[in-house]
Parts: sequence; structure tokens; C-alpha cells
Amino acid sequence: MRTQDNVLCAAQGARAQKEVVNIEAGKITAIRENADSIDLIIRVDNTSLAAVIMNKRISDVALGLVDGRILSPDQRRKIYATLRDISGYTGYTPEETKEVMKYIHIMTTGSDYFSLSDCSMSLARAFLNTLTNFCLEYGVITSDLLFARTDDIDTYLHQCIKHKKCAVCGRHGEIHHWDAIGMGSNRKHYDDTANRKICLCRMHHTIAHQKGVEDFQRDYHVYGIV
Repeated sequence: MRTQDNVLCAAQGARAQKEVVNIEAGKITAIRENADSIDLIIRVDNTSLAAVIMNKRISDVALGLVDGRILSPDQRRKIYATLRDISGYTGYTPEETKEVMKYIHIMTTGSDYFSLSDCSMSLARAFLNTLTNFCLEYGVITSDLLFARTDDIDTYLHQCIKHKKCAVCGRHGEIHHWDAIGMGSNRKHYDDTANRKICLCRMHHTIAHQKGVEDFQRDYHVYGIV
């Protein structure tokens, strides 16, 4: 049975196709950190697994970490509030919307089918990301500001840049350089790859310039990202 510390170990064949030959539940019993990697000792309660590994000469494995924490009441509230907003936008019933959005999440992330009554906190966070991305992409008007709905602010800020939506209000936005480009720099040839940015509408872009980044972050709870 799965427990809070369970992991799924999918042993993959060393052949070119890398087919999964076994999936087992186990526990991490020890971790050793190296300079650029970690070594794990995993206990699996299946004594026949050793023979499978040796006979098939398996050396590669896929490790899936299972988050044993159940989604929080706050996550559930945010999910259902966003589903209601999407339902009003699409015309589907709330129950139809929930199932459609679940399958969109499954198709885009590779997740297994899940229930919102007992899914993990990690899965709930990822599902919220799918819902906020859908709202930003299709212009769904939400009853709350989207940044207040997310559990993953960095992903939300990336989504806003991707869909050119203001991270504060959700209106059409433009890129604001959180790290100002210094005076005298040639803006046509300046490499701003490492500079933090945020997508803001014209109004909030102006406010950001007026307030400065520290006051803007304090007042609006959003910030620039690389």
C-alpha cells in the first residue's frame, strides 16, 4: 500500500526501446548527497525483483515521488472557484467543466486520472496551473484576480509573459523590465536574457515605473522573473 514516503520505481530495460518492465512501490531508506548527484537506497517488498533486474540486466530506472499530503481546503476552494468561472465562460455545466479540464490537464502533463476529493497537494497545485493557464490563454474573466488563485506564483508569472497578460489584473500586457537596462546601453543589441521581467498592462506598467520595483512588489505581490 502507498504511504506518505512511498515512491514508484519503474524499472526500464537497457534495450533501445527502454520499455517499462516493472512498477513497484517502495520506501527511500537513505539519501547520500554528492557534488552533482544523489545516491538513494530504496526498499521494495518484492523479493523476486532482484531476479528480474539480473535476468534482464536492467541498469536504468525511472523514479516517481509520491506526495502523500492531501490537497488543502484552500486549494479545493481555489480550484472550484476557477472551474465555476470557466463554466460561465464556456457554457458547460460545472461538472462538465471539471471533467473537461481534468482531461486537458491529463493530456498536457501525462498525469493519471484523479479525484479532487483526495488528490495530493502537488497534483492540486499543478491542476491550478492548468486552470490559470487556460484562463489566461482564452481570456476567461475570473471573480478573483488570478494571482490570488495560484499556488505557484513563478509558473503564473511565466504564463502571464507567455500569453501577454498583466500579472496584476489580467488585461492585455507588455513586457516590463524589472531589472532596469542601464543608461548608455544599446537597447537594440543589449542581451537581457538574464534580466528579470514581468508582463503588465499599460496602467500597471506606468505604476511600476512610478513606485519602483520594491514598492510595487510590496503593494501588488508580484515580481519580475528571469
